[in-house]
Amino acid sequence: MTDEWNPRTKAVHAGTRRSQYGEVSEAIFLTQGFVYDTAEDAAARFEEAGPDEFIYARYGNPTVKMFEDRVSALEGAEDSFAAASGMAAVSGALMSMLKAGDKVVSSSALFGSCLYVLENILTRYGVDVTFIDGTNLDEWKKAITSETDVVFFESMSNPTLEVIDIKSVSEIAHANGAMVVVDNVFATPVYSNAFAQGADVVVYSTTKHIDGQGRALGGIVLGSRDYIRGTLEPYMKHTGGSMSPFTAWLHLKGLETMDLRVRAQTTTAHALATRLQGHPALERVIYPGLSDHPQSELVSEQMGKGGTMLAIELKGGREASFKFLNAAKIAIISNNLGDAKTILTHPATTTHQRLPQDQKALLGITDGLVRISIGIEDADDLIADILQAIEAAQ
Repeated sequence: MTDEWNPRTKAVHAGTRRSQYGEVSEAIFLTQGFVYDTAEDAAARFEEAGPDEFIYARYGNPTVKMFEDRVSALEGAEDSFAAASGMAAVSGALMSMLKAGDKVVSSSALFGSCLYVLENILTRYGVDVTFIDGTNLDEWKKAITSETDVVFFESMSNPTLEVIDIKSVSEIAHANGAMVVVDNVFATPVYSNAFAQGADVVVYSTTKHIDGQGRALGGIVLGSRDYIRGTLEPYMKHTGGSMSPFTAWLHLKGLETMDLRVRAQTTTAHALATRLQGHPALERVIYPGLSDHPQSELVSEQMGKGGTMLAIELKGGREASFKFLNAAKIAIISNNLGDAKTILTHPATTTHQRLPQDQKALLGITDGLVRISIGIEDADDLIADILQAIEAAQ
């Protein structure tokens, strides 16, 4: 029945497991372990646990399993594993499938922590990593060979909102026998169709739009059942990166309103970006839903909408951008995104501050760049606040 439901219905009902009490809101199973009736039952469960049998919270939990099943249904994935954070999901997805001597091709426009995992951790253990311009299909064709094991990219990059062609890159990768791992957090599950477009593994920071209210860290990795249970699960359960039951419950509650929030945020993001186009105080406005975005046609085909994020570059560099951030009255300064509150971030000094200046320049992360994650505030109030903050920055 679940397969016949539309996404908003799946986000509310898929994967529900009710106890004998028939609760309306999903139950939180706050337990680290589980009891067996006999020693024989314990031995049998450790040999092969059934779908409704659990051993230890690090291995699985009924509340966490509800969350995994719900997101899997929403994404059209065979299975998934919920992680303690978005970066636990990213690092777990990559570390579980790679070994010394393997080769990775990745887009260069990535979140700072993703870059750290690829540049510093994987290479430390003998994995060869090549970075390219992810928006250039010719570079993918040149970099991916029969020796490539994994391809990794953010479907929409952080913070400059470049959009990568999932279908075309996946076709290039699969023709060479490589797995495709996509960090899909900016695209959101609302506008995502990454599996249908060719991705093998999809990763989300559920901290963002899924929780969407600044409450708890979480992540999830989705893929085939063979990959999730045969490759990822052994790595995650033995290294301790699993999600807590309470976080899973919070995220289940977040899923119920995610579609409504994300669509409202996207409408406001488009209105704000349109209003800011051509503003004399701005060097540029970056929003995937605008016709002047370099990948606007791809955005329309791959996502349908421009999403909840935009970025602006203020004339006057760091001084102007700091004045802008400090002058905002509704939008808050933080480094999170996908929240019910509008969040302003200065990537050059926060999320991407560790990058060398030449790498920042290559990625378009200037001192004047501000990333804006749109919340669910009244659109007119928010637009007025952003405009007055830009005026104050002059």
